[in-house]
Amino acid sequence: MPDPSDDETRPRTEPFGPVPSSPRGVVLVLHGGKSRSRERAHKGLAYLRMLPFARAVNTRETAVYLLRYRFRGWNGGARDALRDAEWAITELGRLHPGVPIALVGHSMGGRAALAAAGGTGVVAVCALAPWVEAGEPVAQLAGRAVVIAHGDRERMTDPAGSYAYAVHAKEITDRIARYDVLGDGHAMLRRAGDWSSLVRRFVLGELGIEPIDPDISNAMRQPPPAGLRVELDKRHQYKGAAS
Repeated sequence: MPDPSDDETRPRTEPFGPVPSSPRGVVLVLHGGKSRSRERAHKGLAYLRMLPFARAVNTRETAVYLLRYRFRGWNGGARDALRDAEWAITELGRLHPGVPIALVGHSMGGRAALAAAGGTGVVAVCALAPWVEAGEPVAQLAGRAVVIAHGDRERMTDPAGSYAYAVHAKEITDRIARYDVLGDGHAMLRRAGDWSSLVRRFVLGELGIEPIDPDISNAMRQPPPAGLRVELDKRHQYKGAAS
């Protein structure tokens, strides 16, 4: 795989908050983008949208990083966002050897997170409104815990596509759950606290920083379609999320 640092622009991992000297878990947050664009990535709306999720998983025992891509687009077969995610996983493994890694991605970032799940040290993937297409590989999810969430008012990515992907992935890992976020769309603003709560409970549980969430575990135990069409409730709303 070509090293993305050979390009004119380079990806960057930017820490969110203080980085513990000996973290128990690492979280890599991946923002969305465009189908095709060679424009240089910047701290635009897609990046800012992920700050509440970085805040939700930021504890004294987690090292949280946001990925700044080289380019704004996936760019077909170049798969630039995936290449950058794979680079970042390797870099974080070097910075924090032996520490488990969780990936949290939205839209294009969700696609990159799912595709990069086979990276060394990755134990969990949380894909929010992921952009996935028919026929995408799932073998890399073996041995990983996966949560996918999609709003029913989605206009940018396809909830039916993420459901079909989850059904396929269930053949590879039995630790997968998919949630329908009723009343919300791609921006994840109407139910911001519920999205952030799901991410926090899943990620911190899989990293061993908090107990495994029983509701998520129960969803993972359900056979399709039950565990892949779970309505996200409001019982655990995360109060620290932006409204």
